[in-house]
Amino acid sequence: MSDDLRNIRPGAESSVPWGVERATGSPPDRSVRRIATGHTEPLLAVATAVVDGRPLAVTGSCDRTARVWDLTTGRQICPPLAAHTGEVCAVATAVVDGRPVAVTGSCDRTARVWDLTTCEQVGEPLTGHAAAVAAVATAVVDGRPVAVTSGGDETVRVWDLTTCEQIGEPLTGHEEGVRAVATALLDGRPVAVTGGHDGTVRVWDLTACEQVGEPLTGHDGWVLSVVTTTIGGRPRIVSGGEDWTLQVWDPATVRRVGAPVVGHADKVRAMATAVLDSRPHVISGSQDGMLRVWDLAPSGQVGEP
Repeated sequence: MSDDLRNIRPGAESSVPWGVERATGSPPDRSVRRIATGHTEPLLAVATAVVDGRPLAVTGSCDRTARVWDLTTGRQICPPLAAHTGEVCAVATAVVDGRPVAVTGSCDRTARVWDLTTCEQVGEPLTGHAAAVAAVATAVVDGRPVAVTSGGDETVRVWDLTTCEQIGEPLTGHEEGVRAVATALLDGRPVAVTGGHDGTVRVWDLTACEQVGEPLTGHDGWVLSVVTTTIGGRPRIVSGGEDWTLQVWDPATVRRVGAPVVGHADKVRAMATAVLDSRPHVISGSQDGMLRVWDLAPSGQVGEP
């Protein structure tokens, strides 16, 4: 699988129905751990990137800043990214014209683009949302890097990261705030997957800027997190909700795969994907204070929380 991933160019069509945007491999080495401190209020978002060969993390916080950390040393590499006037509740990374950037979303209703080499803001803020920008993801559409943002105004918006301008009209369909967004390739098409306070998961074609199929329904309450992965060679969406469950979806049939995955004792607020021993896994974080690792092929938890 790793060889296949290395051979897929961003934006290129793939023979598989669903392309992996990012993944990690090999089990974590528990001796390689750092505690990075510096924010003055709770953290709300984390993303990773590689800059000049160094693995970095970008964090967003209630203190209205984003910070960039060297994951090898656990130290900040530059002053805080401080331009937002509200909590920084979403972070994603991308590459624009060969330079690594971070995209941050805030309760001040804007998203901002930051050059991770210079730690300076790029262009003007991305404005248009009428409420907090709750989630950000990045993708490549027709060869150009884009950001996908969602927020409390019930809309999803697509932005050209080269020009910092919105592409097309807002994507509408959710009936309440849109809390989560992820991106992937579906049948060679770049898509966004969103989860909303209306309890639905929706798939959007980023080229046509329109919804794909019917909403995915099944959660009892808000959908708080979404990720995409491939299980058994088939594309899958995984959503986490206010109902304490993870749910796996087949975007082709617009149906849930199997029963809800249970184990958490509170809301599932965050998820990420990884490839461990050549198998796709999902890591979920909950308001119960636990991280859990799931092998979703048999829908089983791996190890202890």
